[in-house]
Amino acid sequence: DSFFDPSCSIHQTRLLKIGKRGGLMRFFTVQPAFTMETPLPSSELMSRISRTIKELELRDLGTAGACVDLRVPADERRFWSPHLNVQASDNGSGSQLFCLFSPRPEIWTMFMAIYLVTACVIFAAAIYGYVQWFLGDTPWALVLIPIGVVLILALHVASLIGPGWSSDQMDQLRGRLDELIKRATATD
Repeated sequence: DSFFDPSCSIHQTRLLKIGKRGGLMRFFTVQPAFTMETPLPSSELMSRISRTIKELELRDLGTAGACVDLRVPADERRFWSPHLNVQASDNGSGSQLFCLFSPRPEIWTMFMAIYLVTACVIFAAAIYGYVQWFLGDTPWALVLIPIGVVLILALHVASLIGPGWSSDQMDQLRGRLDELIKRATATD
C-alpha cells in the first residue's frame, strides 16, 4: 500500500481509506484518515517539526500549536487537490498523530454552501407546494424537491469521486509527512 513507508520509524496503527471499507459506510466516507504514533511527546514533536520546516525552508506547510497542515504546491493544484491536516496529542508512550485528508477549505466551503442552499430550497418548496395544494392551486413548487435531492446526490457522488482523481497527490502528501516526521524524530 503506497500510504505506508516501512522505512519510516513511525508505527502506523490505523488506516481508514475509502477503498478499505465496504458496504454502506464506504458510500458515506468522504475524508480518508489514518493515525500514527511517535515516541516523542506532542509538544517536543511539534517543536522539532517547526524547526525542521524552518531548517529545510519547506513551502506549502503550516503549523499552529499541535497542528500541521500540508498542502499541494500551488503550481500543482487542481480543483480536487487535497490537503493533509495532522493533529498531535499525547498518549501514554509518546504522541499520536491523527491525519485527515480533506478537500481544500475553499472547495469544502463551496460544497457545504451548495448543500445548505439546496436544502433550504427543498424546504421552501415543500412549504410553498403544500400551501399551493391547500389553496387548491397546482402545487408546481413540489417539482423542486426531487431536483434538489438529485443535486445533493450528485454533489455527494462528486465528493466521492474527487479523492480518486487526486490519489497521486494524497500519496505525495503522505510521503512528505513521512519524510517530515522521519527528519523531526531523527536523533541529533
